[in-house]
Amino acid sequence: MRAKTKFIHAGIVGDETTGAVSTPIYQVSTYKQDAVGKFRGYEYSRTGNPTRHALEVLISELENGHAGFAFSSGMAAVSSVVMLLKQGDHIIVTDDVYGGTFRVFTKVLNRFGIEATFVDTANIQAVEDAIQPNTKAIYIETPTNPLLKITDIKLISTLAKQYQLLTIVDNTFLTPYLQQPITLGADIVLHSATKYIGGHSDVIAGLVVVSNAELAEQLHFVQNSVGAILGPQDSWLLMRGIKTLPIRVEEVNSNTLRVAEFLEQHSKVGKVYYPGLINHPGHELQKKQATGFGGMISFDVGSAEKAEEMLSKLRYFTLAESLGAVESLISIPARMTHASIPAKRRAELGIVDGLVRISVGIEDVEDLLEDLEQAL
Repeated sequence: MRAKTKFIHAGIVGDETTGAVSTPIYQVSTYKQDAVGKFRGYEYSRTGNPTRHALEVLISELENGHAGFAFSSGMAAVSSVVMLLKQGDHIIVTDDVYGGTFRVFTKVLNRFGIEATFVDTANIQAVEDAIQPNTKAIYIETPTNPLLKITDIKLISTLAKQYQLLTIVDNTFLTPYLQQPITLGADIVLHSATKYIGGHSDVIAGLVVVSNAELAEQLHFVQNSVGAILGPQDSWLLMRGIKTLPIRVEEVNSNTLRVAEFLEQHSKVGKVYYPGLINHPGHELQKKQATGFGGMISFDVGSAEKAEEMLSKLRYFTLAESLGAVESLISIPARMTHASIPAKRRAELGIVDGLVRISVGIEDVEDLLEDLEQAL
């Protein structure tokens, strides 16, 4: 089955009882048991729901994993995965990571004795140097948010196996259509499914896929115990979004390269961060481990004042948090998505006040280019 076909026909399709083409929304909390402890696959919807299960099977197949799990948000997915660790454990995390991920590691999970060290995971020696006797996992974003750095998933996974560590990959920016970390050796892949997988700015969700039965049993225990599960309505919305994901991603890829090339040549724009540009340091690696470059671009306009002036003139780019939707979105990471990272740390990473991040949508690219031109 080829990729586009798989995104429509994988998983549990339709409903055998009625012949419905679309998986039904099972808006139910509990299930009748035939006898004590004898139930027909489901007993309580925190533990399992048919609509959520259909989504979990689908994402597992798309990521070539063993089992999938659907959570109430991307951060619920991240937090639940880290709950596989215990007090006293240490985890290595990509330095240029989403602000919410940085916050949960440094402000919440650290309260429970889980220590995190942030390093440039594109530098394999830096990662190996950060390994401690109590290190249990390496958590990477690739491409990173917002500076679009690329980490070699296969190299990190090989290193992790040498030290008996888990490799966890946030695959939000590329989706399973463009990049499949488990195929490259990762143990766990996760998504903020709010983004490209949903794709229409109408659902908050997180997805996780694990590579083996042992991790599946452990994560299901966490999911059922903590209860940060995705509801059936949102599960259905994600399955609907997944059907059109390939064609949306292809259009986004095409638009984004055009926008990045335009920005790279513009006199009012400084550095442009996009792995699809041939001068990006991760360009060749990205070509090797993925089938596209994604829809995210960051670029520096020099100052917060210039960024605000540009934002005030835009017509087709919506100033908003999030990314990965059919409409183009724009944000200032230092003041929005990454505001939870201390200013000194942002400066060290290069997340300056004039840095602008755009999520390119599927509008006509000529309209997007004209909009950026007049705003700049």
